[in-house]
Amino acid sequence: MIDDVKVRSSGLLPVGGGHEIYWEESGNPDGIPALYLHGGPGGGLGTGKYRNKLDPERFRIIGLDQRGCGRSRPLVTTAGYRLEDNTTSDLVADIERVREHLHVGEWLLNGVSWGSTLTLAYAQDHPERVLGLVLIAVTTTDRFQVDWITETVGAVYPEAWDRLATHAEQAGIGYRRHEGRLVEAYARLMTDADPEVRDATSRAWMDWEDHHISIGSGHVQPRTGWSDDLRVFATLVTHYWANDAFLNPPILQRMDRLRGIPATLIHGRRDVSGPAVIPWLLHRAWPGSELIIEESEGHGGELMVKAWRSANDRHADRIESR
Repeated sequence: MIDDVKVRSSGLLPVGGGHEIYWEESGNPDGIPALYLHGGPGGGLGTGKYRNKLDPERFRIIGLDQRGCGRSRPLVTTAGYRLEDNTTSDLVADIERVREHLHVGEWLLNGVSWGSTLTLAYAQDHPERVLGLVLIAVTTTDRFQVDWITETVGAVYPEAWDRLATHAEQAGIGYRRHEGRLVEAYARLMTDADPEVRDATSRAWMDWEDHHISIGSGHVQPRTGWSDDLRVFATLVTHYWANDAFLNPPILQRMDRLRGIPATLIHGRRDVSGPAVIPWLLHRAWPGSELIIEESEGHGGELMVKAWRSANDRHADRIESR
């Protein structure tokens, strides 16, 4: 394993409507094209640790910051930003433009958490461009899963969920717990004209995020600072979740489009943010897919990372032997 895989080239690609998508390449320029899609929505590529999950000798590794976040421009927090121009279909179209710009015919797709939903949506729209999928902390971002992560998991973290709901109730927008969707209240607050309202709401949301993903990692990691990246994250997550990821019909009702495409689904049994029934249902509807459940881990972990690297190696063996 190579810990520090350097970026070989990068750029900003105009995709219309004033949007520019940041992309980067590393690894072998003559290797198997492999695309990584980050989590969130709005998580960004971060420090680029995804690059060491793919063998740089075998893969042409490509990553991008999704519309409105990371190093793509403009950020969703920019004054006057049109959230209606940031939907799953827009992100899928952006991915296609990056593929065409980089002259990629087909690629292996890697997606983590929200990135697995986006990976599935892209593959369902463009199956002819897909060599295979490797999905980690698998999500589909349908109504069941959004309500689970914003309401049901409150039974596991009642103190944190009470703080989340109380913030919305005290915001003066008419929300009352269990009488409306909490995520819709937060999406409304994250677009309030008052920046102080948006800031306080993003802090309340991130407190909830930090709690519900902590099982399997040992404890809630304290935040030592605050940045616009977290406001970007809270804005995009609530926007997408309040709209069930703009996927109609949802992922699980379009699985026929993935028939014959190999896939590896990797999930932690202790992932209370996304119950294991989601990858299990995908696996059942997807002949030829493999499902790996790591019993001791949650929304990520060392064993899941090991399985991730191994899955990419197995897919490379398959692709190279065609």
